[in-house]
Amino acid sequence: MTINCRGNLIDLSNPKVMGIINVTPDSFYDGGKTFSEEKILKQAEKMLSEGATFLDVGGYSTRPGADEISENEEIGRVVEAIESILKNFPEALISVDTFRSEVAKKAIEAGAAIINDVSGGSLDAEMYKTVASLKVPYILMHMRGTPKTMVKLTDYQNVTVEVLKDLAEKIALARAEGINDIIADPGFGFAKTREQSFQLLNNLELFKNLNVPILVGVSRKSFIYKTLETSAESALNGTTSLNTIALLKGASILRVHDVKEAMECVKLFENLKS
Repeated sequence: MTINCRGNLIDLSNPKVMGIINVTPDSFYDGGKTFSEEKILKQAEKMLSEGATFLDVGGYSTRPGADEISENEEIGRVVEAIESILKNFPEALISVDTFRSEVAKKAIEAGAAIINDVSGGSLDAEMYKTVASLKVPYILMHMRGTPKTMVKLTDYQNVTVEVLKDLAEKIALARAEGINDIIADPGFGFAKTREQSFQLLNNLELFKNLNVPILVGVSRKSFIYKTLETSAESALNGTTSLNTIALLKGASILRVHDVKEAMECVKLFENLKS
């Protein structure tokens, strides 16, 4: 499975790591820490040197209950960060974490290579058309509602079946619009209870039936640290454990705050396979 990122063919049959760069003051784990240009560049340099294939830049916090910000403010945050990273690291492959088509368009024009949409197209009717016209890979995630309302929308008969069905339908719609490179993300913690997130991870191999690469983003999320009765700051070991399980069950991309540790998971997994 390959995806085309700005003319680079990236082979996802060997798992890759995506480093998270939040340019928001209120992210659940690293909020505010990477908000100055100097800190963004330091973070990008560290992640690239540790082996990240992609950097995921987001300017709108999607933590549960997060406040909304204007489109212009989000564009300002992400475009500035993308231009700054590419000026210093021109080879970097940047993904923009947004559910707004106009933000996605401006980010790609600034040099980003991938669009990562937590709403899978459900919060902006123009998203699929925009992605198709930009001819870039699209990460399509499962979520219900908005970041502000999603915690109340966890009523599933069978979370795995319903998430699979929703992703399959959206992949078909995205393909019909002309999007070629699609990556699916089950959306751990997004409109999912702790138990539902574990159930999705336990059934992750079923997502191979979607016939697209799978991205797993569990890094330091509350379903890990609440289970371990700790905090996001202390959830690295738990994250590493679940990243390993995700790889064993077929994940193609690990989206993480801690690149070095995720790369170690991939390296050990590759040796296990060989």
